[in-house]
Amino acid sequence: MATMEDFICQDLIEREDDGKIYYPAPAEDDTDETHCLYVLNTILSGTARLNVLLPSATILAFTIFAPLLTNDGKCGPLNRWLMGFFMALSAASCVFLSLTDSFRSATGRLYYGVATLNGIWTFNGGRKQPRVPSDYRLRWTDLFHVSLSLIAFLTFAAVHFDVVACYYPAMPRKVTNTVPLVVGFVISVLFVLFPSRRRGIGYPFLLQKDALHCRS
Repeated sequence: MATMEDFICQDLIEREDDGKIYYPAPAEDDTDETHCLYVLNTILSGTARLNVLLPSATILAFTIFAPLLTNDGKCGPLNRWLMGFFMALSAASCVFLSLTDSFRSATGRLYYGVATLNGIWTFNGGRKQPRVPSDYRLRWTDLFHVSLSLIAFLTFAAVHFDVVACYYPAMPRKVTNTVPLVVGFVISVLFVLFPSRRRGIGYPFLLQKDALHCRS
């Protein structure tokens, strides 16, 4: 009586007689699962970088100094000027930090600089350059990320309690509570979907070799 092994051997002999090699087709479920895992990993990886992409440090500094500069919302002319100057300075820092980048030399040393139209200008006077400077030049996507960072900061700063009390105390409380949440959510989604490849000041050292955000 033929066993299961005999049937398997007979099938292999028939396949060899054809002169062709047959490989099992990949299961569709495995392909779909791999694609889903890649998408999930991309989303989680982008979400983990929100603290880097969003102007967290600038917002923290603004939160600390805003009550001091506005006298807890009881502003005089000098307080308004100081608050306006500090807000403009903070906005400029958002733009600057969004355009910073880094690279490693042949010896493994890490260099920081600012993206320009010609490449990256390092903080040591531009003397050290990466192997492919064109990979670090300013692009249209950088302006997109700068705009998102700037909008996020200005939205938070404009509806800060002390700023509202100083400049426009009649603004409804519902607006100050709702607008930052909506704007923050939209900008966070855009950052996750279209992440920046810049690894500038504040980028975690352990993520410097992340393959997902490496330049092609």
